[in-house]
Amino acid sequence: MEGIIIWLIIGAIAGWLAGQIMKGGGFGLVGDIVLGIVGAVVAGWLLPRIGLHIGGGVVADIINATIGAVLVIFLVRMVSR
Repeated sequence: MEGIIIWLIIGAIAGWLAGQIMKGGGFGLVGDIVLGIVGAVVAGWLLPRIGLHIGGGVVADIINATIGAVLVIFLVRMVSR
């Protein structure tokens, strides 16, 4: 249970960071946080499969999740246009 809460917090931080990186036509704070959580899942699955390993620890998890969140926000914006 504790791991899921930490995972959600990291995803929320990543979503906020991705929202700051991907300026213009955002989904709002809550939308960016939700997309960040989805992005954390995507990054956790995709990045190891393409051979991208940033490291260990909370900071590396936030970076990985932010990369995933940026990808998810980019894809959602492309589809919604």
